[in-house]
Amino acid sequence: MTAVTATAAPAAPTSRGPHGLTWLMLRLHRSALWFWLMLLAVAAGLLLWAYGPGADAAWDEFRRMECGPTGTPSLSCDYAGPAYQNYDLALGLGAGLLYLAPLLTAAWAGGALIGRELENGTARLAWTQSVSPARWLAAKLAVPAALIATGGLALTALHRLVWASDGELREGWREWHHDPSYLANGTLATAHTLLGLAVGVLTGLLVRRALPALAAALAAQLALLWALTSIRPRLWPSETVTNTEGYPGADGMIVEEGVVTATGERIPDPVCLEDIRCSAGRKIVALYQDYQPAGHFWPLQLVETGIVLALGALAVLAAFRLLRHRTGATG
Repeated sequence: MTAVTATAAPAAPTSRGPHGLTWLMLRLHRSALWFWLMLLAVAAGLLLWAYGPGADAAWDEFRRMECGPTGTPSLSCDYAGPAYQNYDLALGLGAGLLYLAPLLTAAWAGGALIGRELENGTARLAWTQSVSPARWLAAKLAVPAALIATGGLALTALHRLVWASDGELREGWREWHHDPSYLANGTLATAHTLLGLAVGVLTGLLVRRALPALAAALAAQLALLWALTSIRPRLWPSETVTNTEGYPGADGMIVEEGVVTATGERIPDPVCLEDIRCSAGRKIVALYQDYQPAGHFWPLQLVETGIVLALGALAVLAAFRLLRHRTGATG
């Protein structure tokens, strides 16, 4: 009882309006706030280092091996020296932190933001001190969402700056369509993190216990990320290339590949070349690949972003309806 009273003691300012409720939430979850700021700082530091000293050192190393756009290609150009490895690691970690943010956010929102406060009674105590359940939930969503959007979009802009400045340096090592670079270069990293917040909040309200809600929210966000990744190549009309001598080697996000028969039939399975049951009675004349070229980056990003934000909005709506059903509150 003493612990609950001590935790809830700062609730008095909530009666003075939304600013007091926001300040209270920042105080209650200041550890998470500091962690988010630290994550942003580390990711920004890695990307800034890759943009400046890291890229310069990698280029100097490439020139010594006579690589790069002005060098003479040689066997040594296939070797990634220590300077390039450090550059590549910094760029990968910077993007990787953005890729992990949705999972960390879902786990935190389900466990600490909602589940723990419902489990220890802090939320119900707040509802008795001039804070309606709807206002309480709105603050739980709005404050983290503002911090996520601000920090996530800033890191995305920084990652795009690094990505655009050193295209030849990372060419052949990091492709535009590979995770986590794909998410970090557009609106998806922030959208998925906002979805993680909504999923975590809904899960916390459903489970109402910190640790189980943390695990369930993490599992749900992982499932959503996997599902959206699996349909990503088909979110925009693809282009097709064919080759009669081998795989076309399309430069982009592969949607489907297979063989073309003399009748024009497409069999989406390149193993068909060696499968007697598949090729029996058919004359295979070419191989094909359906793919998304680099020019489709923004259409793919924006379509998936719309889907992710719509799923987040549905989760938020479900959370408010669930809270109103359980508390009987109308506002």
